[in-house]
Amino acid sequence: MPDLSIVLPVYNEIENLDLLCEKLDGSLSKLGKSYEIVMVDDGSTDGTWERLVQLSAQYKHLCLIKFRRNFGQTAAMSAGFREARGEIIITMDADLQNDPDDIPKLLALMDRGADVVSGWRKDRKDKFLTRRVPSMLANALISKLTGVHLHDYGCTLKAYRRELIQSVQLYGEMHRFIPALASWVGAKIDEVVVNHHPRRFGKSKYGLSRTTRVILDLMTVKFLLRYSTRPIQIFGKLGLLFAVPGSLMLVLVILGHLSFLAFDTQLGADLIKRPFWLITPFMLVLFGMQFISVGLLSELQTRTYHESQGKPIYVIKEILRPAGADGADAASPAR
Repeated sequence: MPDLSIVLPVYNEIENLDLLCEKLDGSLSKLGKSYEIVMVDDGSTDGTWERLVQLSAQYKHLCLIKFRRNFGQTAAMSAGFREARGEIIITMDADLQNDPDDIPKLLALMDRGADVVSGWRKDRKDKFLTRRVPSMLANALISKLTGVHLHDYGCTLKAYRRELIQSVQLYGEMHRFIPALASWVGAKIDEVVVNHHPRRFGKSKYGLSRTTRVILDLMTVKFLLRYSTRPIQIFGKLGLLFAVPGSLMLVLVILGHLSFLAFDTQLGADLIKRPFWLITPFMLVLFGMQFISVGLLSELQTRTYHESQGKPIYVIKEILRPAGADGADAASPAR
């Protein structure tokens, strides 16, 4: 088994592939460790896969995975984690903005006992308003809600211990929350400043459109971190939030009705004549609990469905490994 596995999701990055492989091979060959480079083609349409196959003849450490269609970065990382064989798994972007020469920094902290090491793009080379400002706000929010304080959750350059990362199930856009999910099982998490380069070729796949999905997934992560083993805590609190005011209103209506029957009071008459006081208590108790409970229970049901069957969230068309790896042929059937 190799010491290191480098996992890279790749989507329409044909212009970056030659220089990327050259840089990776140059940096990794200096480490004195055995390694493999797992590249997951996430349904590229620009000839990326064909170029990767050509490069695999030159770079013997490449392991290539091809999706039948675009499943997204989280699915690509999940596939890479599943196929990776290294004791330490390092993730990177394929756009040359992450620097392979920073890998020794991550490994140094792993050698000191860290289970997860996250890169911090302190001097980030992206647009300020559309990329850096939303990222800073997101990092602050994620750190606050999850309790795992990192400067740069969005940096793909991270290192994980294999036994830890392969036990984490990923859905939606949750790849950015792996450190928070790992903290739930007691992982030691560290952070190190890394280089960041401006994009030279190709087009960025990130944008403000991801903000909504990240926020919704953050709500899921928060729920899973705090309530996955004790859901009654959140359902009970929500139930009290709606049921207590509704119950008080019902008591008031009953008392008003009794006072009207016994003493013919004006308050009782007003309560009886206004349908609002009869309908609202039931609306508070039933509607609020119904919508919130269905959403959260559906999330739990989805996770149970995938995890109980070991069902991945992607479909692999082909896997191309170096000849002789694991005693298998270079080409492996999809599964």
